[in-house]
Amino acid sequence: MPTYDYKCLDCGFTFEHFQRISEEHLTVCPKCNGHIRRLIGAGSAPIFKGSGFYQTDYKKSSSKSEKKPTEKKPDSTGSEKK
Repeated sequence: MPTYDYKCLDCGFTFEHFQRISEEHLTVCPKCNGHIRRLIGAGSAPIFKGSGFYQTDYKKSSSKSEKKPTEKKPDSTGSEKK
């Protein structure tokens, strides 16, 4: 069952109501008994809660992806080799 958002047109009170899709829309504000309107929601999307989701599931180890910079060593003539 989805949760719907409602807003009172008289007092501006916003609230959520858990109801079946087949049920009639609410029409009376529980706070002031004014007229209410059901708001259009963004829809449902996956919710990623908790710490460590990315780190434990998808993060690659840093030792494989990092490349160490090469050092330039001077040769016997004093100039650096590339």
